[in-house]
Amino acid sequence: MGLGACLLGLLALCVVGRCSYSPEPDQQRTLPPGWVSLGRVDPEEELSLTFALRQQNLERLSKLVQAVSDPGSPRYGKYLTLEDVAELVRPSPLTLRTVQKWLLAAGARNCHSVITQDFLTCWMSVRQAELLLSGSEFHRYVGGPAETHVVRSLRPYQLPKALASHVDFVGGLHRFPPTSSLRQRPEPQVAGTVGLHLGVTPSVIRGRYNLTAQDFLEQYFHDSDLAEFMHLFGGNFAHQASVAQVVGQQGRGRAGIEASLDVEYLMSAGANISTWVYSNPGRHESQEPFLQWLLLLSNESALPPVHTASYGDDEDSLSSAYIQRVNTEFMKAAARGLTLLFASGDSGAGCWSTSGRHQFRPSFPASSPYVTTVGGTSFKNPFRVTSEVVDYISGGGFSNVFPRPSYQEEAVAKFLSSSPQLPPSSYFNASGRAYPDVAALSDGYWVVSNRVPIPWVSGTSASTPVFGGILSLINEHRILNGRPPLGFLNPRLYQQHGAGLFDVTRGCHESCLNEEVQGQGFCSGPGWDPVTGWGTPNFPALLKTLINP
Repeated sequence: MGLGACLLGLLALCVVGRCSYSPEPDQQRTLPPGWVSLGRVDPEEELSLTFALRQQNLERLSKLVQAVSDPGSPRYGKYLTLEDVAELVRPSPLTLRTVQKWLLAAGARNCHSVITQDFLTCWMSVRQAELLLSGSEFHRYVGGPAETHVVRSLRPYQLPKALASHVDFVGGLHRFPPTSSLRQRPEPQVAGTVGLHLGVTPSVIRGRYNLTAQDFLEQYFHDSDLAEFMHLFGGNFAHQASVAQVVGQQGRGRAGIEASLDVEYLMSAGANISTWVYSNPGRHESQEPFLQWLLLLSNESALPPVHTASYGDDEDSLSSAYIQRVNTEFMKAAARGLTLLFASGDSGAGCWSTSGRHQFRPSFPASSPYVTTVGGTSFKNPFRVTSEVVDYISGGGFSNVFPRPSYQEEAVAKFLSSSPQLPPSSYFNASGRAYPDVAALSDGYWVVSNRVPIPWVSGTSASTPVFGGILSLINEHRILNGRPPLGFLNPRLYQQHGAGLFDVTRGCHESCLNEEVQGQGFCSGPGWDPVTGWGTPNFPALLKTLINP
């Protein structure tokens, strides 16, 4: 039977599985801790699904990203517009026609695409969705700190084989919203307070780093919290009084500590730089917040040049189809000159057991070769602005999915050959993409949330907006000097061997609690390492390094 006949016979044949395939056979489909099922969804209830359509010319896109991001290339800084990217990656007419006919025949309605035409979001009833995606079974679940409700299917779905070359995956079935890993640590005990600080505030950040957010967690910030934060901590530097633009609608619930932290420290480190907030409240329960942000990137021509996000999942919990496609979305952003910063995670090297053997557990998108990943540090003395050491939670390691990119070949090879205390080789993939790339303070922050000052908040969700704010300041200087924004930073960062950064050379992060490694992952050392990357920002030196060309 040919593909055309298979597609025409979809309703009859795919029910009995004679011409179907699974786009995401390796996607984890277990219920995350803290979530419970509220039962099957009414068959007539409406839901929204997103279809990732197969793109074209990805090899050309990869080469273009390399050219516009490499300071040694004549094309450096000559970024593509969104329309240029769309022209390059737009699905073939056959793909567009095939998928649209399939969805229309199934009763899908109110379908919306994006400028790049590689995503299609449609509405349909649960009954239609379960017929369309053979094997799926939609339940309503509730979980997370905010008692979030989502609609998901924990059973694998099938598509007709005729779509194998046209659809990468379907969003809105399996992936649950991530939970925040921010933690409030106990206040360290110290005798005397003369000359000491009582936690990380904007003035501490600005003093240490010589400074003269995407929110996917069902959390919102409040303008009143930002105003109170700046009243308490922003009196000694010029700053914007409010967020310049909110993309999406702010929810009416209580402010989330993660969203509050992101906005307050991005606007403190990048003082006087306009800040946008992307918010996903009011979305349908079947939509994936992170996927909605990716759709927005493919549908907005004018975007801020620096984006910071704290979203992350274990690599092994995501399907290969999903990870590879999301990585392509990061390539599209890099081609446009967008700098994407992701938190490295708060589980050190991570740990999981497979076939009775322990291994470290890398995180994604931190492991993507097309984002700049930010690790975490602590002050050597938690009450003084001193040199920094590793924050033991700082995520880092080596990808099991992406090979080591050429831009970091020299740095990673040097670390692997010179580190005096590497974990056993069976614990990590030494040939994988290594992360993080940089770091910043991640321990002991003050945050204002729901008008209440909260001390000792810690996590790489704190270090990431701080580094993003500093890069935003550098971008402003570049633009005022007639230069393009920094864009995808990693090739330049590694070529310059971390110039403009404070090297963090002391400390190790956590990992598996077993006899072999005894809770210790990788350790920092001179130069790049998979705990703090190249180090933390020294703004004047980093500005001098990155201002030209």
